[in-house]
Amino acid sequence: MRSKKQIITSMNWIALTEEQQLEVIKEQSTKQSIVIFKHSVRCSTSIMIKNRLERQELPEGISFYYLDLIRYRDISNKIAADFAVYHESPQVLVIKNGECIYDESHMAITMEDIKEQAA
Repeated sequence: MRSKKQIITSMNWIALTEEQQLEVIKEQSTKQSIVIFKHSVRCSTSIMIKNRLERQELPEGISFYYLDLIRYRDISNKIAADFAVYHESPQVLVIKNGECIYDESHMAITMEDIKEQAA
């Protein structure tokens, strides 16, 4: 019987809890790609996507921010305004040079797409 190789990694989420962090993210994104994952703790799809991301091999040189959008809805609204994206949940944004270059939501969120867009 063949066993499936399972990659278990430790996702080093950076908690996004203050609006001021968005300015830091914009500045950091001039040096490396930044990912913002907007997550609803009440949504089974969001929980599934978060778990799926956490089971993937982590790409190097990308910082991953996690936003609990139930608790920090005002930050979620500011993200939508600052980066000119429609609010969805779950949602992933890739930020480069201060701008959102990619956003995706729901079942379409994959680590492969994140890696490709962040490269």
